[in-house]
Amino acid sequence: MLKIKVTIGKANSKPFINIYHNKKRYRYWNGKSINVKIKSVENPKLLKAAFELKIKEGWIPQPNKKNEDKKTTTVIQGLNQGIEMKIAQGCSERFIKDAKRIVTLWERFEINQNIRNLNLNEIKPSHIRNFLVRSNWGLKTQRTVKSTLSPLLIDKIPNIFDKIKLKKPNSTLNKPFENINDILKSIELYNKHLYLCCLMTYGCLLRPHREIRELTWNDFSDNLTQINLSGKRNKSARNRIVPVPNYIRKLLVKGEPHLNIFSDKSEPFNEDYFKTLWSRFKRQSTNIDTGQTLYSFRHTGAIDIFKRTGSITKLQKAMGHSSINVSLTYLRGLEVTELTVDDMPLL
Repeated sequence: MLKIKVTIGKANSKPFINIYHNKKRYRYWNGKSINVKIKSVENPKLLKAAFELKIKEGWIPQPNKKNEDKKTTTVIQGLNQGIEMKIAQGCSERFIKDAKRIVTLWERFEINQNIRNLNLNEIKPSHIRNFLVRSNWGLKTQRTVKSTLSPLLIDKIPNIFDKIKLKKPNSTLNKPFENINDILKSIELYNKHLYLCCLMTYGCLLRPHREIRELTWNDFSDNLTQINLSGKRNKSARNRIVPVPNYIRKLLVKGEPHLNIFSDKSEPFNEDYFKTLWSRFKRQSTNIDTGQTLYSFRHTGAIDIFKRTGSITKLQKAMGHSSINVSLTYLRGLEVTELTVDDMPLL
């Protein structure tokens, strides 16, 4: 009689079935391999008993063909298989949603890198690193994405994530515009969504890729004079009330509260939407200098506020910064008046 041992193990508090045969271990999260519709997370004891019964009937675990599969399995397929496994393990809906988002991001990454249909046996640490380390992703975002990506592929490409060193992105200058009106006019002719985004980045000092892109009509006051921005959707994690200038209000026609102001649907456009539009506009424009980005509109607006008010605290509030020091970085190159002896306290 074959010596096959069956036990119940746990990974991240999730039960699974361990089967030891011929000095090898096989791990199962469900009864698919023995045609039994039982998940280990639902009833590990029953699944263990089902495997033991099948073994008595002559069933034996098959050797893992992981290495062979790597040659024909793409990273996208591997990610989707990882998601299926996590669903079988009973992972949260939030994790599954984030995991599916990773698949979409990886698909775009392959297109941008011109490496479509990359196979698992071809993947290198440099691929993972280039996927994670982006100019618009801070260390916190990189770690969050890595913590979702890793469990999906760790069984297929073990140890690869240990070699990935995350890196804080180099700060971008975001050079301000000197000819803001001319730039905005040319953008208005190019694309109405990009125009409104740039106008709000400048006039409301909101961040384009999330704060503006995710706006719904419910975020606006009834008369469209204010935007109520939840702390969950902005970098400072504080609720903000943002005034809306008249030159922006006249472009707005309030829709149903739950609808996104750009997509006119409940879901916003993808997170690269404005980045892609800006890149395309920049390629065909002769007015954009090196170092000028979507965030240059925010920098230009910050400089305008300071020049007119002379108040760092007003600028800090307008930009939603937690520290005045952060606001000061937007004024690099300006001649901010230094303290003199006459400014010091009197006695």
